[in-house]
Amino acid sequence: MAAVPEPDEPGKRKPFKLLGILDVENIPCARDSILYGSLGSVVAGFGHFLLTSRIRRSCDVGVGGFILVTLGCCIFNPQLVESKDAELEDTEG
Repeated sequence: MAAVPEPDEPGKRKPFKLLGILDVENIPCARDSILYGSLGSVVAGFGHFLLTSRIRRSCDVGVGGFILVTLGCCIFNPQLVESKDAELEDTEG
């Protein structure tokens, strides 16, 4: 069911929450880290499967890849944003 705004609140809409707890719209690194984590899990799991043909271990590698890439993006992404902001401030004045 789609979130329909109330008639008295035209600009308000319900925030999108992943798994009911992670507010993807308000947390800066959430969207990118989930996207990169899912891509990393597919690459890691499928790559491990192509090399070893072990299904269960490949699924474990995929889950581990998701965790590592998601946490890595959330840790390093704010640092990259801060460094780009510092570079912009240096060039402006």
